[in-house]
Amino acid sequence: MSLTSILSAEAIENAVKEFQAPDSFSFKKFSQLCGLTSKSPKEVKDVFQILDDDNSGFLEESELKFFLQRFVPGARTLTDAECKGLLSAADDDNDGKIGVEEFLIMVQS
Repeated sequence: MSLTSILSAEAIENAVKEFQAPDSFSFKKFSQLCGLTSKSPKEVKDVFQILDDDNSGFLEESELKFFLQRFVPGARTLTDAECKGLLSAADDDNDGKIGVEEFLIMVQS
């Protein structure tokens, strides 16, 4: 399964382009632009599985750094501040990583 089987390639491209500048990333706006917020819980969980590069069941800070690159190869990496912001926004149980349910809640909020 690929991200473009769930989200439009054009929407993904436009969303990634919106955040080319360092420290400009907003997960909420990115999710809206790429169409993630309009997807079913199952589709959001499928996206999570694709983003979970090491198949650990969690998105760790090291995976968040390459978040945009999972959508478009060659996209910029997220800054440390962006990674920490994304992590703090979703990590409800403060375990230092984002689980699938936390990801789903973040997308739906």
